[in-house]
Amino acid sequence: MVKNRRYEDKEGSIFGVRHLQCFLLFCGLSVSYALRVNLSVAIVAMTDKAATNPNFDEFDWTEKTKSLVLSSFFWGYVVTQVPAGHLAHKFGGKLMLLMGNFVCSLLTVLTPICARLGDWQLVCALRVIMGLSQGFLFPSTHTILSKWAPVEERGTLGTYSYSGAQFGTVVMLATSGIMASSSMGWPSIFYISGGVGLVWSVAFFIWGASSPSECRLISAEEKKLIETSIGSDSANEHSSTPTKTPWLKFFTSVPFLVLALTHCTHNWGFWTLLTEIPSYMKNILNMDIKSNALLSALPYAAMFLMCFVFSTIQAQLSKRKCIPLSVSRKLFNSIGHWIPMITLICLGYVSANNTNMAIVLLTITVGINGATYLGFQVNHIDLSPNFAGILMGITNCAANMMGIIAPLIVGLIVTNEKDPDQWRIIFFIAAGFYFVGNLLFVVFGKTEVQPWNDAQPLHSTAKRNSTFVESQH
Repeated sequence: MVKNRRYEDKEGSIFGVRHLQCFLLFCGLSVSYALRVNLSVAIVAMTDKAATNPNFDEFDWTEKTKSLVLSSFFWGYVVTQVPAGHLAHKFGGKLMLLMGNFVCSLLTVLTPICARLGDWQLVCALRVIMGLSQGFLFPSTHTILSKWAPVEERGTLGTYSYSGAQFGTVVMLATSGIMASSSMGWPSIFYISGGVGLVWSVAFFIWGASSPSECRLISAEEKKLIETSIGSDSANEHSSTPTKTPWLKFFTSVPFLVLALTHCTHNWGFWTLLTEIPSYMKNILNMDIKSNALLSALPYAAMFLMCFVFSTIQAQLSKRKCIPLSVSRKLFNSIGHWIPMITLICLGYVSANNTNMAIVLLTITVGINGATYLGFQVNHIDLSPNFAGILMGITNCAANMMGIIAPLIVGLIVTNEKDPDQWRIIFFIAAGFYFVGNLLFVVFGKTEVQPWNDAQPLHSTAKRNSTFVESQH
């Protein structure tokens, strides 16, 4: 480990260019999630102008139409996950992330105009394209992190970056109602969030970098620090000589298959909460959680804050070398899945006259979920730094299918929305997925770099440190 003369801590700098990259990723994820959830709030004002500023257009969209428009984003989002990982592997994470967020931001700014010109059909088409562009988000972010984060900082920097998703969600949910009621009306939700996204695109174009080797701002000392930790060959930008992607080995690798299943079970619980809890609150607890923007944002604010709590704990454990990396991954994943499993079961037994307890349980369920950022969410980089973006694309594609299947299962089981017994079954199913997914991860999950990670051109003589590699082509 090389000691940087500007940094006093031999374990790493207090603030370096790698932290700047993570801050840019944090902001990028914040913007992306704000663009993702803005329509769910804006559509209320778009279809009922009396609810906010009555001086703007109102659209006569049925509930079926609104559901169609809201879900259209994920049609595109699922499609580009795997291609995004491959393109990020080939061309670098910066270009793919920059293009994806720029296109999404630009289309967001155009949404009010398109709504007036082409009604819901054109808005739906825009959301599909936005989903296609945001499909590059997680594979590209994983690609960049795998090149910038030293092994000992992997969980912390990854958590800081991905906590932007919760921050963007909280800010958007908490401010959309204010914007819709302002003199600029509901179009301001799209203009402001899309405009911020365009500003981020400029900033990321100037200061962002796919790897230390292509960054002009980084010092020789910090670059050496990163390369020493993760392997100098791995820290460099994608090679001009392409490597062959070992697709077959991905799907015959037990640790990776377990990781994919864990990701799917996680998303089942996440999407069950995100899509069905408002309906449960309204029909069983006789309250509409969507009527209170701050209340809607509360669970995600808790998750955002808990990300920093968990990452601080993990950083201290790592610094003191208290537990091995594999134990750390499984410990935090167990916290993030099995505590929500318990609170979900409890939520199914909360009576209609105890809404405060329901809110507390919901907040704990979502908030504690943040521990998974130190668990399975960074395990792709553990298994294969060179193909982490592709692995994330594969698992995220499969996991987001749960966002389509879970609501359908709810529709089959909950035939009477006011029957608490039927809702209890839904919570039990989600809890069961959390239990099984984490159990598989604890028993079969690995943190060692897999042999197929080192797929290299035949003429390459470069050798890797298979223990400390932390990169992504």
